[in-house]
Amino acid sequence: MAEPNDIHLIETLIQSETLCEGDFLKARRDTVRMPDGGMSTREYIVHPGAVVVIPLLDDRHVLVERQFRYPVGRVMTEFPAGKLDPGEDPGRCARRELREETGYTAREWAHAGDMHLAIAYSTEIIHVFFARGLSAGERHLDADEFLDVRTISDADLFEACREGAVTDAKTQTCLLWLQNVRSGRWALDWRRNPDQDSV
Repeated sequence: MAEPNDIHLIETLIQSETLCEGDFLKARRDTVRMPDGGMSTREYIVHPGAVVVIPLLDDRHVLVERQFRYPVGRVMTEFPAGKLDPGEDPGRCARRELREETGYTAREWAHAGDMHLAIAYSTEIIHVFFARGLSAGERHLDADEFLDVRTISDADLFEACREGAVTDAKTQTCLLWLQNVRSGRWALDWRRNPDQDSV
């Protein structure tokens, strides 16, 4: 959140160069003018943005996925998530990812908020959604996608985080949302699934 008196903290872009351009991510190096007039460089990843879904079941359980994540060389437990297609609405992306990865559709959705995942070196923003009134269906995984879907209690997921078994940052952040929503501290603006309304 920008504030009027933050001007003494702002860095100004002077020059930008592309270091690498992949199918998914881009790496850039920018030359910037510092607030005191000095110069520096900033290297960072340009990310298209993503969504994460917290799928609520009726008995204080949630859906999670188990998936091998190559960069860390581990099978991770995490909430369903996926990247935005170019120009895609985050709500539509969330509904698509939940359906494709888990087979579930939801009767109601709520946009909880947004988070920047790695502010020092990435532009990635993740849009956080809750889903409830779940109905099981058929998954439609990508050809190169391999994952398991599991049901877990809120309590067991919190404990897995505490013990270090769940280390995925977006999932840990979503547990803050889950804890406050379940307790009634944080209210959500629930909306009917527009995909179901149009059928």
